[in-house]
Amino acid sequence: MGVLASRQGGRYTVTDLSPSRLVAPFNTMLAVADYDVHQQFEARSVVDLELVRLCTERATAEQRQRILKLAIDGHAFEHDPVAFRLLDIEFHQAINTGAANALLSALAQGLYDLGLDVRRMASEMPGVIAKSVGQHVTVAEAIRERDSRAAVAAYRSHLEHVRDTTIQSKTLARQPK
Repeated sequence: MGVLASRQGGRYTVTDLSPSRLVAPFNTMLAVADYDVHQQFEARSVVDLELVRLCTERATAEQRQRILKLAIDGHAFEHDPVAFRLLDIEFHQAINTGAANALLSALAQGLYDLGLDVRRMASEMPGVIAKSVGQHVTVAEAIRERDSRAAVAAYRSHLEHVRDTTIQSKTLARQPK
């Protein structure tokens, strides 16, 4: 798992135990395992909803303002899936940073990354980005107001939208052309 490093002479030392090192085996397991949309979004719900709750409680005023700005900036990319996906990564990372829990953030990033290929297809579907942008703004406004109940509910709706459009895009990709 990378927690111990061997040294010459048969000695072992404990590594830095950073969150990224601790979740590396988890990320490797996810990358090798068969992708299952339902399992991914079930796991994302557990991790991401807690990060949103923590962000609502812990984020500084500057962090909350940045989250809102990223959400609003999404409107400029409603017709540019590549640019939106880059902004989407920043938006979700800003929430994770605001939660101030490096281990949960690393887990969330691994789960997010797991679905990136399928999300590329989904973000090209008409209306998907516009709906995600609206949901991002709703989440960000609740975080700004420190309303954890509203932020978690809005984020849950967002995850359901992402899950459903991911399933839809996978179905469309399997259909004969």
